[in-house]
Parts: sequence; structure tokens; C-alpha cells
Amino acid sequence: MTHRFVVMRCGRLETYTEFEDIPQDFEHVIEFAPEVPPGPHTDQQHDEIDQWNDRLQQLMRIENARSS
Repeated sequence: MTHRFVVMRCGRLETYTEFEDIPQDFEHVIEFAPEVPPGPHTDQQHDEIDQWNDRLQQLMRIENARSS
């Protein structure tokens, strides 16, 4: 399983497997499904897992700014 991020951009759905590839000019977040490996987790995996909520919030700020 890999990450799956789907956004609507210019009226079309675009799918990304790397968070860093998501453009900053989309209209809506459609799907936010980061891969979380089964535990137990290493410290590095915990650090990455801990970032996913912040990353989702970042995308939501972009979406909300466009709809304002």
C-alpha cells in the first residue's frame, strides 16, 4: 500500500502518492490516505505518523483560503 492523496484541481481529480507533489493551487481535498505501517513502529515511523495531522491541516488551510 502507498499513500493516496486526491485533490480537485481545475475541476479534475488528481491523485498523488507523495505529499510533496500535491500542488498548492487546488480547490478541494477529496481523499487523504497516508500509509501507516503496522506496528510496532520505529522512532522514525512515529515521527512521520505524527506529521500527518499537520499535513492535513495544511491542505485544509489551502482549501479554505480558496473558498473565502
